[in-house]
Amino acid sequence: MLPELKITPLRYVLAVVDQGGFHAAARKVHRTQPALSMAIRELESRLGEALFERGNQATLTPFGRYCVPRFRELLTQHDRLGRELTAQVERQAGHLDMAAVPSVASRLMPELLADFVADYPGIRVSLHDGNADFVRDQVLAGEVDLGLTSLWEEEAALGFTPLLRDALGVVCRDDHPFAGRQAVHWRELVEERLIGNGTSRLLQGTDAAALSEHHAFYISNMVSLTAMLVAGLGVTTLPRLAFPEEYERLRFVPLSAPRVTREIGLLRLAGRSLSPGARAMADFVTRALG
Repeated sequence: MLPELKITPLRYVLAVVDQGGFHAAARKVHRTQPALSMAIRELESRLGEALFERGNQATLTPFGRYCVPRFRELLTQHDRLGRELTAQVERQAGHLDMAAVPSVASRLMPELLADFVADYPGIRVSLHDGNADFVRDQVLAGEVDLGLTSLWEEEAALGFTPLLRDALGVVCRDDHPFAGRQAVHWRELVEERLIGNGTSRLLQGTDAAALSEHHAFYISNMVSLTAMLVAGLGVTTLPRLAFPEEYERLRFVPLSAPRVTREIGLLRLAGRSLSPGARAMADFVTRALG
């Protein structure tokens, strides 16, 4: 039967070796000398062999010389693990995976991640971007700890915390008649060459629902969609955060009626505890955006 080794008596043995005697070791570990001696005798009893010579208590037996380096190795690993677990609990270390829709990944995450890693330098973050369905699937599969996305419909397996609203508008080229407008009514889009995209379903259930079927083109890829818009091949509707503002020739005009917004929030598995690192990120993002 293997002996059960407790950590404290091993520390006492090393203290005796390092301090050169039982009295000095007792002072070092803030115990009385009889208490320290008793703990070591109990350890020797468990091991079935003496660690120190009886005539000279500071001298190791051959068995003791065999044990001491192994005690040190065990205590080093034990203390390292203790520090790592403490860092995890205190949110100082660890790793988390996140997924975000592209508009959030490009517009919000750079500043959020910069601030987060400044506060939690020991936590490593992996960020994956994709459309809302991709983010949902990644969270459901447990591939990521958190998602930053919009949720199209509630699911019992998912928990969603709303954080901000992102208003829908019309995106057109700078030479389009809409470009200088303060707002556009949805009926004005009926006569336009409309380019659909993944966020067009935001119009479903609104007065402008008919527009979701009134597409000359449907393009899910943002790079291709932007190229079509810059080429002047049509107009589209996009949430404000998704507007590619780095393209000088494009303009964003708010949709006045109906006023449509998408809700951006944190997505996670319902009923599942987050790791300390993921919990730190969830709290951080909630404070920053909520």
